[in-house]
Amino acid sequence: DAANKEALVKVIIETCYLTDEEKKIACELAVKAGTDYVKTSTGFGTGGSTPADIKLMRETVGENIGVKASGGVRCEDDAVKVIDAGASRIGASASIAIVTGNNASKSDY
Repeated sequence: DAANKEALVKVIIETCYLTDEEKKIACELAVKAGTDYVKTSTGFGTGGSTPADIKLMRETVGENIGVKASGGVRCEDDAVKVIDAGASRIGASASIAIVTGNNASKSDY
């Protein structure tokens, strides 16, 4: 309500601390509240996004809500995996490695 449709609303779900069922509930509540995006992490938790989390979130919120993968995306391969899982946006500090295809910092997805 505070955004009054003048700004996008993003709900950050610290997925590293939640079970899959809790992640689904959080996504369902975010949709009911009228959010525009759900996001996997603040960057301050013990882990970032995983393709499995993105897939679960996308399946839960549907196609009309954005899903942002944040944290853990360190290279082009990681980016492709979260996009394939349903991410519509990526938040990453490794943007250069992602766009140049430098997989030196490849994660263990």
